[in-house]
Amino acid sequence: MRRFKRTLAACALVLAAAAGTVGWVWGDVQTAVTGPPPGTAAWRAEHVLGRQLPDPASASPSQIARFFAGLTDDRRELLARRHPLVVGNLDGAPTGLRYAANSRAISVERDRELTLAADRAVSAGDRQRARARAATYDGLLAPGRRILAFDPRGRGQVAEVYGDLRTARRIAVVVPGSDTDLGSYGTLARMARDLRAEMVRQSPGAHPAVIAWAGYTTPVGVGYDAATGRLAEKGAPRLVRFLDGLAATTRPEAPPAVFCHSYGSVLCGAAAHRLTGRQASDLVVVASPGMRTDHAAQLRLGTRLWATARDATDWIRRVPGIELFGIGHGTDPTDPAFGARVVSSDRAEGHTGYFAPGTASLRNFADIALGRYQAVSCTHPASATTKDCRHDLV
Repeated sequence: MRRFKRTLAACALVLAAAAGTVGWVWGDVQTAVTGPPPGTAAWRAEHVLGRQLPDPASASPSQIARFFAGLTDDRRELLARRHPLVVGNLDGAPTGLRYAANSRAISVERDRELTLAADRAVSAGDRQRARARAATYDGLLAPGRRILAFDPRGRGQVAEVYGDLRTARRIAVVVPGSDTDLGSYGTLARMARDLRAEMVRQSPGAHPAVIAWAGYTTPVGVGYDAATGRLAEKGAPRLVRFLDGLAATTRPEAPPAVFCHSYGSVLCGAAAHRLTGRQASDLVVVASPGMRTDHAAQLRLGTRLWATARDATDWIRRVPGIELFGIGHGTDPTDPAFGARVVSSDRAEGHTGYFAPGTASLRNFADIALGRYQAVSCTHPASATTKDCRHDLV
């Protein structure tokens, strides 16, 4: 009876929060960017090679990889020049070719924004926004940056590689939460850089690479989108396809470890039943509001699942661990009843501090990504003390 009353109280809290936010946030409900890359229609109509090109909407990443493997370097580069937005976003295409295509696509978008910024026929506000977008694109074109995906539609999407995928023996992917897009993914980029730095510190011989993947439409603010799984369901196929593309084009010692932060863990929950051990070695949810399920077993996940102990200063602790009428995201993944391995986050602070240097969480993340499972420190759910995870890995 006591548990039932707590559940009713949590339901009331979720519904009250939804009622209080949906009205004023409804104007910020996002239109998810889905489907094949921009420019696909022109790609489908292309006959420059004297043959039909693979359909980005239906060809699998492994089929895309085989197609490009059968082309000469000159023909690959020709397609990248003529269709940079398609090739740059085509999971299964060679990574180096995607970097070059995205550099070209970003340059085109920057020049378009600079032209708009100089046009006195448009409003001052539009010119200012165009200058800001041009500056963002300029930053992406800085020497040494490896842009694996770039989509200017909507609020913009991007995936960036830190390290070298060609030589990496270990790879990690970081999936962000709300308010992350092309113009505001600095926090995500810092998480990815800090994770790679810790992986290099622990195992320089692994030549690790970490990918910051802002490849889906995230919620804006705290409201309807953040409280539901709508955008997660729309974005999940994009993550699965992206991981399929890595499997088709990279050869690390193990599949990547995927780190899902905040609302990103909702997306990872939506993608979980489609993931196998070939696509991901480990799934790690960080500062998670839930994975839209009550128990890890219901995810039908084909890989290890880890949850990060919540820091006392993280506001996500106040989110009720339930789902009712589509509002809320289910049981807290750090709840002992959920069934995930809960790793220590000592010295982490706030909602985004789990990847900060010097924290137990970042050290654990690097251990997981490197496959050093015996070194991971788990949190005992009853006492909140730390222990090793070796007994949890049988």
